[in-house]
Amino acid sequence: MRRLLVSKLYYSVKRPSEGKIIYDNKDITGKKPHVTAKMGIGRTFQIASLFADFTVLENVVASFYLYPKSGFWEAMFNTPGYRKKEEYILNQAMEILQLVGLDKVKEELASNLPHGYQKVLGVARALAVKPKLLLLDEPIAGMTHDEIAFSLRAFEKMRSQGITFLLVEHNMEIMSLCDRVIVLNFGNKIAEGLPEEVRQNEDVIQAYFGSEHAA
Repeated sequence: MRRLLVSKLYYSVKRPSEGKIIYDNKDITGKKPHVTAKMGIGRTFQIASLFADFTVLENVVASFYLYPKSGFWEAMFNTPGYRKKEEYILNQAMEILQLVGLDKVKEELASNLPHGYQKVLGVARALAVKPKLLLLDEPIAGMTHDEIAFSLRAFEKMRSQGITFLLVEHNMEIMSLCDRVIVLNFGNKIAEGLPEEVRQNEDVIQAYFGSEHAA
């Protein structure tokens, strides 16, 4: 395992034009990503943000930025404290890879992974902040049937660990993961309810398949 020196990344975040975002009874409207991450919110993007030339394992290790870092001299002299922190992070990263099913490709470069596996690796990186709430942007978009099945198994295992998901997705196969579904059509909410209720909603069927199928 090579040692990684990762600079801080800064993201531009758009504030909502109106309303507030309340999480855990706190107003987090406009809070920066590193602040919400410390509060237990992880997120992924539609296009996986990865270190392409790092291995799968190194990508997850590099994501433990919320944890106490070793100082320069600790790393330089390879102190016992430094080795203990490195071992802890490595073990935690391996547990995450086992959880999402990527442990068998841990030494593979991220750039060599199939599209679906890259997206799951993006989720694995988000798990490094130990989120209570995980925001997923189109987590199965563009995947093959096998990749979708692999991803859904990973999400189910994460869900069993007590992680709450809030996700946006066009592919309705993701509904098997959901307790509650909201459907938007051109920015307007046309349905909300349990997955089975939404599947049978005529407005949803018409929006997805056309009026002939709804009839």
